[in-house]
Amino acid sequence: MKTNKQSEQTVEVECAFCGGTGKDPFGLMSPLATCQVCSGSGRHLLMTPIAPCAFCKGAGVHPHTRMTCTGCGGIGKAHIQADSVACPACQGTGNQDSNALWPDSPFYCGYCHGIGLVSPVRATLWADNKQVKEQ
Repeated sequence: MKTNKQSEQTVEVECAFCGGTGKDPFGLMSPLATCQVCSGSGRHLLMTPIAPCAFCKGAGVHPHTRMTCTGCGGIGKAHIQADSVACPACQGTGNQDSNALWPDSPFYCGYCHGIGLVSPVRATLWADNKQVKEQ
């Protein structure tokens, strides 16, 4: 049985964590240590379309630390749906509940996983769930 598989287009992007060098950007283990995100290649293949990670602002580094971004895994970009809209939970910031008591929360938004964008269906589900909770 043959399946008609739609070919997905991919794009090669520079590793945001190491800046494309393939080396550990912080030199913690050794100046010769390879980047743990790209395994030393300095590049990543992502399916298109892509968007920069809102949580780390495309840097690939978890804000205020030397760890990889938990939202994008250190790549700095992520695959998104073509008609994505701003995440209603974080208003596109990628941060957990931007209206919370802890505005500089070290956690990414659990609804969009830090990317800041969601599919229109997920945005509608968020609005519907919010209306139910308010009733």
